[in-house]
Amino acid sequence: MDVFEAIKKRRSIRNYKPDPIPDEFLEKIIDAARWAPSAHNAQPWEFIIIKDKKLLKKLSETHTYSRFLENSPLAIAACVDQNKSPNHFVEDCSAAIQNLLLAATALGLGTCWIAVYRHGDNKNESYVKKVLNIPENFRVIALISIGYPEYVPNPPERRNLKDLIHVNGF
Repeated sequence: MDVFEAIKKRRSIRNYKPDPIPDEFLEKIIDAARWAPSAHNAQPWEFIIIKDKKLLKKLSETHTYSRFLENSPLAIAACVDQNKSPNHFVEDCSAAIQNLLLAATALGLGTCWIAVYRHGDNKNESYVKKVLNIPENFRVIALISIGYPEYVPNPPERRNLKDLIHVNGF
């Protein structure tokens, strides 16, 4: 699958088949994430693969929108060392997450980006850090569920391309 097809096929999937994900797929997905751009090439990201059902259950209690994690085959916590990228850790990790989502789609997997980081509100992030024993200097940007989709929803409507493009200003 080429990158343009993966971009258009990617969906937020919340229902998965119980089938395990091959380790070589996980390696490919993380490898795609590490090729993301980062400020000053800091590459501040770290990824925690969570397969343990007890941990997935605990992480499903992070907030309202994470409940389905309990039934996901696995999740990845996308973390960033804010000491390596103090001014752009959110952007750096977000670029890596997008690569990860697209790589998973290209491999026939479904994903869902579950926001954890929230500027000015550390409640969800503190919870995830405690559950996964994440050091203080790391920020948790998101949890990503991964699995084979139970079903794939139709694409959501998108704004018209000509309405988005502005040349030399508005």
